[in-house]
Amino acid sequence: MASTIEMFTYDDIRFVYVSPHSAENALDDAGNNLEYRVQTKDELIDSYLNGPRLLSDDRISYLIVSFPHETHSSIETLKCEFLISAAHFLGDGMALHQFANEFFGLLGSSSTSQLSRLLSSEWYELCGKLGDQPRDLPSALESRLPPVHSKFSQIVARADFERNQRKLIGGQTFPRVAKSTRRTVVPTVSFDENRTKNILTRCKDHGVSISSALFAICNIAWAKTKSEKPEMPTLMYSALNLRPYLLDNALNDSYWFLAIGYFNVILPSFLPRSGELCRTFWHRAHLAKIQSTDAVKNPLIVSRSREMARERGRKARAWAKDDDDKANGIWKAPPVALKKSGPPSSALIGLSLLGNLDGIYKHSSFHEIKLDTLTTGSRQRAGGMLLFGYTFLAKLWISFGYDENGFDEGIVERFWSNVISCTNEFLVN
Repeated sequence: MASTIEMFTYDDIRFVYVSPHSAENALDDAGNNLEYRVQTKDELIDSYLNGPRLLSDDRISYLIVSFPHETHSSIETLKCEFLISAAHFLGDGMALHQFANEFFGLLGSSSTSQLSRLLSSEWYELCGKLGDQPRDLPSALESRLPPVHSKFSQIVARADFERNQRKLIGGQTFPRVAKSTRRTVVPTVSFDENRTKNILTRCKDHGVSISSALFAICNIAWAKTKSEKPEMPTLMYSALNLRPYLLDNALNDSYWFLAIGYFNVILPSFLPRSGELCRTFWHRAHLAKIQSTDAVKNPLIVSRSREMARERGRKARAWAKDDDDKANGIWKAPPVALKKSGPPSSALIGLSLLGNLDGIYKHSSFHEIKLDTLTTGSRQRAGGMLLFGYTFLAKLWISFGYDENGFDEGIVERFWSNVISCTNEFLVN
């Protein structure tokens, strides 16, 4: 998080870390990535998502402490907002939340003098006594996965990956519009502790998780929003935690690394003409559970994740070059690609299902600090969209980050309204 990024080519990009020469120097460097503001939570989130970029090659993490109103030191209870941001290539959501847990644990349980002594001790152990010795950074995901030992295995892995990709059929998408100004919003709803207990109990009684239920909710909500092409299925994707599959001897002491793959859930897009819609919902939640479980337990998950990482890396480098060429005024439109044969494989939406964050946040260790809200999200490209689901403080939270200028007017808002109403209809009422 204290490194900078140096790019030589699109295939050669490096972390550069200069060790602080003293604990005081480390504190001064950290101060360059810290800012105090007077903003409300919504103002703070909006400025991060839609204002000037905070992160860059020279600053890959940043902390903002914001006070909603002017405060005075005589106030015993102080409400403030913390915005912790880090470039996504540093780590996944689990890394960020683990960091936040340790951050609040240190902040809530230590005095200024204790933190000062801890900083001096950490600096000496990690920098002072090591002198100019090189520092080990966490390895990339591909080098942490079990290796492929033969050329034949590589060929089989690639063939399986391509075959699996051809199975992905999806013909439902939000109609997009091209506007020059992106504006990301993150509407969020939460359900109190009692309702959350009832929701989780209802899911358990039907043999599914809340994550599987959220896939079904998005599926039904979309069918209620737009009824065109009901014969084409709805494809959704989500992140897959790969940490359980990494080699133990490849792990670094730091939890800051990216270890996610992806899986897809495909559900019918039509609604039944008769019968109870509730039964259809639970059936589709079961279908989502089966597909999610198959993805996690598939014996080829490691090879598929490695191939997907390579595929996404190739695309990311191509997009980065396009962005740079456009910024430099030298971009040329690529040749028109031949239309791919076979059914479409377009995804409707991505879901980031973070699970029970109370398993990460040790609230009792924060002492005087009492957390009451958590909003998770990311700065998106134009036309971006991602739905988040998680439990925090024993409450279920659903948030929806999307570009409100990137889609046909009103359609995303209707979908979000249907998500809320379906959640109430099938899980709450």
